[in-house]
Amino acid sequence: MSKSIFIEHANQLITLKGKSNSPRVGKQMSDLQIIEDGAVYIESGKIVEVGKTEEIKKKLGGKLEGIKHIDATGKIVTPGFVDPHTHLVYAGSREEEFNMRLNGASYMDIMNNGGGIHATTFMTRNASSKQLFNESKRRLDQFLLHGVTTLEAKSGYGLEWDSEMKQLTVAKELNAVHPIDIVSTFMGAHAVPKEYKGCPDAYIDLIIEEMLPHVAKNELAEFNDVFCERGVFTPEQSRRVLEAGKRLGLTPKIHADEIEPYEGAELAVEVGAISADHLLKISQKGIQLMADKGVIGVLLPGTAFFLMTEAADGRKMIDQGVPIALSTDCNPGSSPTCSTPLIMNLACIHMGMTPAEVLTATTINAAYGINRGNEIGSIEIGKKGDLAILNVPNFMQLLYHFGMNHTHTVIKDGEIVVQGGKLCYPSR
Repeated sequence: MSKSIFIEHANQLITLKGKSNSPRVGKQMSDLQIIEDGAVYIESGKIVEVGKTEEIKKKLGGKLEGIKHIDATGKIVTPGFVDPHTHLVYAGSREEEFNMRLNGASYMDIMNNGGGIHATTFMTRNASSKQLFNESKRRLDQFLLHGVTTLEAKSGYGLEWDSEMKQLTVAKELNAVHPIDIVSTFMGAHAVPKEYKGCPDAYIDLIIEEMLPHVAKNELAEFNDVFCERGVFTPEQSRRVLEAGKRLGLTPKIHADEIEPYEGAELAVEVGAISADHLLKISQKGIQLMADKGVIGVLLPGTAFFLMTEAADGRKMIDQGVPIALSTDCNPGSSPTCSTPLIMNLACIHMGMTPAEVLTATTINAAYGINRGNEIGSIEIGKKGDLAILNVPNFMQLLYHFGMNHTHTVIKDGEIVVQGGKLCYPSR
């Protein structure tokens, strides 16, 4: 049972309290609802009181005696960060491809010559469940140290049922023992496996007829994703996968318009996807449709940075009304990082987003991007006690000091899991 915690004297308590149960758009993304000299009282894992320190002390009185007090003087308190797009569970690494790109090879060149996703597929298929668990747990610990309390994790490095199931099962096992909550996505349509080269429709048939029913029956995932890109899966093939998943109760997500305009955003709207992700080459029509239907744009500035390409135009999408979230896209090929603070900095520098918009995009909008906006993503009464205490006096400094981790304390479900920048959680 979680013990009661009282956080007091936060220089800035960034609540992100909203006026509606929906992701923030436009100017709403700049409204952080900051309380100076703020306090939060958490009981049984839930937020019970939020306000100014002296007001909460006066209201609660003797109830605060004998419980854990955390002095946040000189620090800011934010909701725990949420990452709505990761490829957490995989084996091995691909540092040699980084050198190849520095020597002129493109991401698709590498993939079409047996590297990229195919290289990680080989390593993941051949890894034991224990190896996958241990490698992924190390990544989860890094996420936690950087203030992340909930993340999405995709399969997609198996590309055949036994290995896809292995990834999804490991994610489920990690969710049971690690403080971070893991929300699973099935992504069997991440690439056409080598054994189906030249026969993508046959592989799509396999996903629809065999893999997706197993995922749904065994409750291994909540979302269903597809890489809609020229040379991977066409919009029509992607539609087939997403519609088949919907019939089985899996919510669509889509990797869209990353390398060239390919009507991925338009397809996301058509199938009722919760989000369209990447969007480096989104069309104007796609932007308008997403804004009209409230489809969340999950932007991944770390991927563009690591691949040395132009980032998605976050500024344009926000100004035109698309609800924007941010993610690390943690994966071995195009964004091998677990640092949400770095992603936040990159969104400011390369996407034209403001510090306030970035905080919204990594908390409440990211929570809505994985259908958790009513539970996490803001510091409001009744929500989970998921918070980060950061060793900066104001949120502007958090984004001003780039490439640094200012996380001091992380609280998950009302339990302290990081303290003084060090892990301190027991296994569940």
